[in-house]
Amino acid sequence: MKASRSRGSRRALTAAVCALATAAVATGCGSAPTADAQNSKAGKAASAADLGGLDKLVAAAKKEGELNVYALAPDWANYGEMIKAFEKKYGIKVNNENPGGSSQQALNAAAKRKGQPRAVDALDLGTAYMQDAKAKQLLAPYKVEGWDEVPGAQKQPDGSFMDNYGGYISIGCDAKAVKKCPETFKDLLKPEYKNKVALNGNPTESSSALSAVFAASLANGGSLGDVQPGLDFFKELKSKGNYVPAESTLATIQKGETPISIDWDYLNLGYGDKLKPQGVDWKVTVPKDGQYSLYYNQGVNKYAPHPAAARLWLEFVYSEEGQNIWLKGYSRPALFDRMEKAGTADKAAAAKLPEVSGTPKSATPEQEAKAKEKVVQGWGKAVG
Repeated sequence: MKASRSRGSRRALTAAVCALATAAVATGCGSAPTADAQNSKAGKAASAADLGGLDKLVAAAKKEGELNVYALAPDWANYGEMIKAFEKKYGIKVNNENPGGSSQQALNAAAKRKGQPRAVDALDLGTAYMQDAKAKQLLAPYKVEGWDEVPGAQKQPDGSFMDNYGGYISIGCDAKAVKKCPETFKDLLKPEYKNKVALNGNPTESSSALSAVFAASLANGGSLGDVQPGLDFFKELKSKGNYVPAESTLATIQKGETPISIDWDYLNLGYGDKLKPQGVDWKVTVPKDGQYSLYYNQGVNKYAPHPAAARLWLEFVYSEEGQNIWLKGYSRPALFDRMEKAGTADKAAAAKLPEVSGTPKSATPEQEAKAKEKVVQGWGKAVG
């Protein structure tokens, strides 16, 4: 695990996203969640100013008393600390349903629970899934404080959603269970890794796994517009007996079931911290032959039963306090460059980000949507 990185590489993820813009988404019962919540003053608020300012938003959210979120794993980008900090600061209970769920499951929950007290309030989704949410008219435009200072590449002009945190596809490896850890996608095909390589999720419904297919495609002659080489790679990985169908988690790694995991660098690095006391030497490498990066996005559900709490949640995760919580979880917060220039970024956390050389590639929303369709059609044939 590398503990330092250059200033230039720190900015690589933001630079990649900006380049794309130039070229081209629990059960709870708050005080009064109803089917008409979307038509309330908070439900129609496109900014805190529409409610009279942030203090008024806080008061309205506290009155609701709860926030429903979905599929926010505590060890994912430091979500555990993010949720606890929000609850402590505002006294609002966060109902986090199905923490191990996928982007697709979160999207399904938002789409099917309109008007229900248990509907999802705020969504954290990969771009393709957030685009689906927007197409289904599930998002309520909301612009957080400081919106005008956020780079255009990191937000939708209508305020429907915005970049949240991001990272690079990486290879995590149990250095005690594997004699020599792989450093590239090409390495993963070696016979010494039989029954050892896993993904965090299914790429037909998980943004992290879909991004792994993108990275594998780039490593094997493909492009952001053509992920077939990525599917072919996993087909070969399966035929060689190296691919493990079990989805990689902290628990499966600790049990020795998935000693090699292709996943986001911030997840693999976080796993390393938790596995070290258990005697697991978890090494993390960003493969040079398949550098792929992506931001996840945050948005408010148009049918949120707690519309004020949903909007306050966005204000919190995009505040300097929230953005530094992402940074402590090894992810790159969307507002990192702005905070670094202002001297408000957590310097110790920033120094622990993994070193990455060169310019990573990131798919446009259109490319990701096309890739998702291709993978949904071809994944079963590749590894079934």
